[in-house]
Amino acid sequence: MARLKQRKGVLIGLTVLLLVFTAGFYAVAQQMEESKRQRTVSVAGGKYHVLPATLETTQWGWLDPKEPAKLVVNSGDIVAVETMMHAHNKIQPGTTMEEIVALRKANPGGGPHSLTGPIYVNGAEPGDVLEIRILKIVPKAFGINFNLPGKEFPTIGALAPEMPDGFVKFFYLDWDKRQAEFKPGIILDLQPFPGTLAVGIDPNDPSPRKGGSTDPMAPVSTIRPWKNGSNMDLNELQEGTTIFIPVFLKGGLIWTGDSHCRQGNGEVNLTGLECAYREIVMQPIVRKDMKLEWPRMETKTHWIMMGFDEDLNKAMVNAVRETVDFLSKQKMVPLDRYEAYSLASMAADCRVTQVVDVRKGVHCMVPKSLFVKK
Repeated sequence: MARLKQRKGVLIGLTVLLLVFTAGFYAVAQQMEESKRQRTVSVAGGKYHVLPATLETTQWGWLDPKEPAKLVVNSGDIVAVETMMHAHNKIQPGTTMEEIVALRKANPGGGPHSLTGPIYVNGAEPGDVLEIRILKIVPKAFGINFNLPGKEFPTIGALAPEMPDGFVKFFYLDWDKRQAEFKPGIILDLQPFPGTLAVGIDPNDPSPRKGGSTDPMAPVSTIRPWKNGSNMDLNELQEGTTIFIPVFLKGGLIWTGDSHCRQGNGEVNLTGLECAYREIVMQPIVRKDMKLEWPRMETKTHWIMMGFDEDLNKAMVNAVRETVDFLSKQKMVPLDRYEAYSLASMAADCRVTQVVDVRKGVHCMVPKSLFVKK
């Protein structure tokens, strides 16, 4: 009996040792596999890529055309991109206005935005167009809105001189209800969109370059929107929307960040409901059959044309010209430019996109319902 108990004890001991060894081996194997894990998987007709937001993959405030690609994809592949909050995630719940001001001053000339990228798209060449489909947006759990103190930043915000003090407000984002409470009695419906979606810089962009450089290929601040998209702050760029952006550099070089969870047209106090994304899922497609000067968008209900300029009146002219060009070149119902101009005046809804990014924006929305299906 004693021998039987001893034998059982030995067997139990060996079993425990085997389990411990197996578990340890499995854990080590998991770590090895994790270190080798590819963030690209094959799906029907293409590949699915994941680009996390890290200090290596995310740039603070500048679009640098010489930044090495963080991901290389083919036209038609799907990419899930994580984004950070402003200033490399340094703005978090509890950050004070003094800290926000210090961060704004810490990157002279650059934007506050954290941009993940660039993503190199094989086959994209200067003169092409990148069609980027926004397939899905999954935000993180908090957001922020703030204005900088007008006494220090008198030109940043529509009423900056009237708002001498800074203001900051943090929000919990309830994604079950898709809502955030502004304060008891005021509820915001959440409508996430990327405030910044850019391709590589336009060498002819008149924006100042980093450090005052005269090199057209020096980094450009993320503050100003331009022909390559960038800080457009266009709140229609939500799930299900497609944007078309002209390509200026080989590979297209896609960046995104400055993630928003809601914004009114104008973005009047400087910020919308700024947030970050667990993922924004996009599908970039190289279009060699299109030629564009400015970005355009398409939703389920509208075509949207854009214009930007430091002068809001000139931004309006650029957006209207784009609208007339679109209407006069579409193939559904032939229109000459005078007819297109007339139709735009009666049916295109031109809105102020934002007035706080040095270059102001206007977007004109043409309803698809104008064109009767035959």
